[in-house]
Amino acid sequence: MQKSQFIIEVNHVSKQFGDGKFALNDVSLQVTKGEFVTILGPSGCGKTTLLRCIAGFQVATSGDILLNGSDVTDMPPHQRPVNTVFQKYALFPHLNVFDNVAFGLKLRGVEREEMIRRVRKALKMVSMSDYEYRDVDSLSGGQQQRVAIARAIINEPEVLLLDEPLAALDRKMRADMQMELRDMHRKLGITFIYVTHDQEEALTLSDRIVVMREGKIQQIGTPTDIYNEPQNCFVANFIGESNILDAVMVRDRLVRFCGRDFECIDEGFGEDTEVDVVIRPEDVYIWKADKQGNADQTDFADQADYDPDDRIPKGHFTRFYGEVISSIFKGVHYEMTVKTEDGYEFEVQDYHEFKPGTKVGMLVKPEDIQVMRKERLCNTFAGIYMPQNRVGFLEAEWDVPERMSERFEAGEQVQVEVDFNRVNLQDDEEEGVLAGEVHFILYKGDHYHITIRTDDGDDIFVDTNDIWDVGDRVGIKIAPSYIRLKKKQVKEQQTEQNDDQTVSK
Repeated sequence: MQKSQFIIEVNHVSKQFGDGKFALNDVSLQVTKGEFVTILGPSGCGKTTLLRCIAGFQVATSGDILLNGSDVTDMPPHQRPVNTVFQKYALFPHLNVFDNVAFGLKLRGVEREEMIRRVRKALKMVSMSDYEYRDVDSLSGGQQQRVAIARAIINEPEVLLLDEPLAALDRKMRADMQMELRDMHRKLGITFIYVTHDQEEALTLSDRIVVMREGKIQQIGTPTDIYNEPQNCFVANFIGESNILDAVMVRDRLVRFCGRDFECIDEGFGEDTEVDVVIRPEDVYIWKADKQGNADQTDFADQADYDPDDRIPKGHFTRFYGEVISSIFKGVHYEMTVKTEDGYEFEVQDYHEFKPGTKVGMLVKPEDIQVMRKERLCNTFAGIYMPQNRVGFLEAEWDVPERMSERFEAGEQVQVEVDFNRVNLQDDEEEGVLAGEVHFILYKGDHYHITIRTDDGDDIFVDTNDIWDVGDRVGIKIAPSYIRLKKKQVKEQQTEQNDDQTVSK
């Protein structure tokens, strides 16, 4: 049997719980020996479930998991060449540091002299050599974390799994332990799989990052790739600060947003194609502008190191103008919100402060504009045309214009389309045809793009200028004239018929 080039292979793994919800939905991942891979995502995204499936604490509903090319999907945890460091460390309070670290060796019947040698080696590795006989309850959180890692590495696992091990530490201790973990990984030379919801931690530690959302992998890449070239709005919004805007790809290397055409370096999107663009706040060049939009030196006479003209990149870059509406000092830089002349808001980071009310000019270099394909152009649902000018979709019945009866027959399957800005949200959920909850909010410069999850678990996407909070209950209305119906593709109908025949057999 040929040995796999990957130490871990997760192939189309899904995990479904008793309530029918998927914690993991068709997840595939390959990890090479010696990598530091971080699984990153918000609470409930499935990252810990994936780690527990690799460890063997949970069994996948479907798919398979391979370690060194061998299928371990149904193998119990103690037989897998992996060890896990838990968020709460799981140390034994009645044992001292030495006995906690030696616990696994004692179970395996390792001789006393060999046990002492290996325990001391492990404690030296985590800088805890002088703490062998201390009670674990007397240790700080960072020290307990080191003991947990020493206990995990003493059995010389091929893979070390870490489930948010720094979550209980304060900010300074976390930063210190991040560096120590990175150093330990280099010294040990084993594979680390690390789970966290902290974006900065993931960027600091990882060789590669796996970004997850609602049981699915959104993107896999190096920290640089994930930050500079996010593949969708969720990744761009979740990793660092971002300006995310609706745009149109005019043609290769030219994109339009904020009412202007900007040169970019992206190709292959087609012409006049709706896209999203991402611009990081630190990539926006900003200067104080006079009435003609030129750099104005007058306010910076007392700042010898500040030359606006020298800071503005040379070249025929598209410039746009606005007014600073807020400015917050963040320790290293100022974080400012600028409202453009066309009503778009940009987050800008700069080492110099521009006070609220200041008129400023801005530009973005072509290589700093990241163009992404839109995940969807409108709401699309499967529906059934019904008598009396109604259509059924999303577990509800909706009125449609009378002219639809000329194109569709009762009982006919249809495709329903509704533009994002044509969905009307109500404060009182009883006033809507459907009720749901605000699930996700994305600001796109001049409006909010909101995901509403209905009580039946379906998603509706809404563009709105109203301010909502995640968790708000809303009613959902759609005016008949804004509901578009299309004939369902014959191919789709034939596929469903074949599936029905298969089930009946």
